[in-house]
Amino acid sequence: MSGLPGSVLFCCTYNSIRSPMAEGLLKQLHGTRIFVDSVGVRAGEIDGFAMAVMDELGIDLSRHRAKTFDDLEDTSFDLIISLSPEAQHKAVDMVRTMSCEVEFWHTFDPSIYEGNREERLEAYRQVRDGLLNRIRTRFPVIGAPKI
Repeated sequence: MSGLPGSVLFCCTYNSIRSPMAEGLLKQLHGTRIFVDSVGVRAGEIDGFAMAVMDELGIDLSRHRAKTFDDLEDTSFDLIISLSPEAQHKAVDMVRTMSCEVEFWHTFDPSIYEGNREERLEAYRQVRDGLLNRIRTRFPVIGAPKI
């Protein structure tokens, strides 16, 4: 298991879609081996479509409460992964005085997609599946649960 960070923070614009998805996926894959949290530049409510597509994988986001960088009680993360340009700027600014790696995974915001319910859900699934693939690659684990 060497090479894995001890703690990871995912961040996006509102902490309502992309970063909660990424947090839930990494927790599902690694359990308590990695401390995982998520924040937004601004706080928003958890998105219903995000909850629906994560539920398809058995990941419950219903208890997620959006928070901002200012709400963090502890900022000593080994790795911060930003999923939106705005969050990337905030993350880089936050780590100016600390030793922390920052990665930028530019991730489409599915909430801007217009269409019927099924088309919108498909946009959310594509974001979820893209995050899952990146997380599996970045944080490999032998014997990971199948999701």
